[in-house]
Amino acid sequence: MLLDTLSEVKNYVNGQFVGSGQRSMDVISPLTGETISKLPMSGRSDLDEAVAAAQRAFPSWSALTIKERVQVFFKFRALLAKHEEELAKLVQLENGKTIGEAKAEVAKGIELCEFSCSLPQLIQDEILEVSRGVECRTSHAPVGVVACITPFNFPHMVPLWTVPNALALGNTVILKPSELVPLSAIRIVELLKEAGLPDGAVNIVNGDKEIVEAICDHPGIEAVTFVGSTKVAKIVYKRATSNLKRCVALGGAKNHLIVLPDAHVQMAASNIAASMSGCAGQRCMAASAMVGVGDIDHIVAALCDESRKIVPGENLGSVITKEAKERIEGYITAAEQAGAKVLVDGRNTVVKGCENGYYVGPTVIDYVTPDMAIAKEEVFGPVLAIIRTNDVDEALKIENDSNYGNAASVFTQNGGMAKYITERASAGMVGVNIGVPVPREPFSFGGWNESKFGVADITGKSSVHFFTRLKKTTTKWNPEAKTNWMS
Repeated sequence: MLLDTLSEVKNYVNGQFVGSGQRSMDVISPLTGETISKLPMSGRSDLDEAVAAAQRAFPSWSALTIKERVQVFFKFRALLAKHEEELAKLVQLENGKTIGEAKAEVAKGIELCEFSCSLPQLIQDEILEVSRGVECRTSHAPVGVVACITPFNFPHMVPLWTVPNALALGNTVILKPSELVPLSAIRIVELLKEAGLPDGAVNIVNGDKEIVEAICDHPGIEAVTFVGSTKVAKIVYKRATSNLKRCVALGGAKNHLIVLPDAHVQMAASNIAASMSGCAGQRCMAASAMVGVGDIDHIVAALCDESRKIVPGENLGSVITKEAKERIEGYITAAEQAGAKVLVDGRNTVVKGCENGYYVGPTVIDYVTPDMAIAKEEVFGPVLAIIRTNDVDEALKIENDSNYGNAASVFTQNGGMAKYITERASAGMVGVNIGVPVPREPFSFGGWNESKFGVADITGKSSVHFFTRLKKTTTKWNPEAKTNWMS
């Protein structure tokens, strides 16, 4: 697929790209503000066709052994590596990341694919002779047709959180990418087909709120995964489960980094600045609130120095839309008007040569109070709010009081204090001296509180429980064995 000839996005059903008769919308690159494609807004009839294709593909695909199914993903992994440069440029074009960040996203996608290839070694059946001549066995059966609704901030990686695992475990898939970034998903399914995935095993239906609602309601879809804002995650989870589907829905975050005065100054400053600004702050693991304990002026000064090294258009990408830029800058202005002090100001940023792009520079705001909106709400931009406290328990209370619970981290050189804080932080993913405590495969990704709805995580070993049903088989062949309460 050549980027300069991609004039129209289409749905992908039963191994073919197909048009939709519904309304359409422009796909705009946030790098320049230019229209790069058009996207169909699919309706329920389009979803019906995709689900029917997935249902037709399910019997033969699920009948294969898992070792046979993962052969596709060995080939797919090689194709991802072969096309790494092209895939990264596609991410950059539609999302606005720097090329380095886009390459890192593709590299993570390769790691996720590698994990799916390992699944035959992770989900072996369990067998036990529970009584003389009586054997019990457990096995993992696929759920059926599953739908994966993915966000704009990682157009390549997040589909690979779910699609390879769901398919390797025997399911067939409906992928609904964000309408803001539909291009990477197209290339993913093209490469899956090239790797040997049967037609109908994965399908793409593009659209907006209407198609998400249709997915939650469709009787042919057994399970739904969602990644996006907490507001929408709640709606999706309630609607999908009310229709008796299993659902895991990941929402937003307000990640707190608790910084103690004894933290290694340079390590803390560089890690926090990178966490705050990486992917333009548009990731649910970004540092958005730094909770300082005691005298941390020396760390704040170093953090500001590191933040000033981050230059929009060079090592900082754009935010996703004009509306996002306005919303982020509104949070900064409101905090300043409420009495906070802007130490590094990223408002009104314009990048030469990309004057119509959507850029917000790195922003550090000190003396934020816990009651301010910027301290409580997800900003989703390269903005760090610094809240000052007198002791660790006060800092933990601020973290614990957040509605969210995706990530938390502590910066200190005191092992006992690190243990004290990580044990008490109300977050599903915690770190010590690391700004983005994302678990690597096979460890799973998932937060707590209003950052996740559902019982399983979305990646890693935990995802096996979501994408399969446990079947228990009890067998007895010897009629001469004595019968007892166990047999």
